[in-house]
Amino acid sequence: MPTPTISVVIITKNAERTLERCLRSVEWATETLVVDSGSNDDTLTIAEKFGAKVHTSDWRGFGPQKNLAMRLAASDWILSIDADEFVTPNLAQEIMSVVCDLNAHDVYELDRISNYCGRKMLHSGWRPDYVARLFKSGKAEFSQDLVHERLLFKGVPGRLMGKLDHDSFYSPDEVIEKMNRYSTLGAQQLFDAGKQSGVLTPLLHAAGAFLKTYVFRAGFLDGAEGFFLAISNAEGAYYKYVKLHYLNKRKN
Repeated sequence: MPTPTISVVIITKNAERTLERCLRSVEWATETLVVDSGSNDDTLTIAEKFGAKVHTSDWRGFGPQKNLAMRLAASDWILSIDADEFVTPNLAQEIMSVVCDLNAHDVYELDRISNYCGRKMLHSGWRPDYVARLFKSGKAEFSQDLVHERLLFKGVPGRLMGKLDHDSFYSPDEVIEKMNRYSTLGAQQLFDAGKQSGVLTPLLHAAGAFLKTYVFRAGFLDGAEGFFLAISNAEGAYYKYVKLHYLNKRKN
């Protein structure tokens, strides 16, 4: 029986800071596919240096973009990761073992550990964080959400214990940039679903996001970064609903 093949699929845009480390962590894969949406830094040069198959596509939103990358894969198994995620050696060994198991699940969750401005976050709603990313070809697909996409599949997933490292936010500048981008996508998603936002809605959602992160999910145990994360989550919620308010106002 031939050894099962594995495609690693990654979507990118201006990912030069983390992409090399990401690609080094999956050099064992049968093929690596990078779908880029208009990078103007060294992202494509780095991808080609590591032998990745590079495709370019206009940005469609996280869910549609990942589905496009997945459809380009030619292997028995697909591992979908982000350009700021890194497969640890222990996780790589687990993946290579499980894909050879005739009794393997169709889908596997990976144990992700995320980093916020230099600190590995152990609370704040970031741990535990099991993300479904490894699956047999044809057995799963991503939701069509513009942001906060999720993997859709039937049955119960397996779970791997090796760690997927996630360099989520490198600096305060990156926090602000991502908060702005994600709040725009989130607002558009709510707008497309027919949602409304009143004058006080942004403030209420911001307060709720802060309390959920810092109090109910024990962000205070993550030190200064736990507090900063709670603030940035509150800002993201606030601006998402402000932007939704103005999308509806322009429509009317």
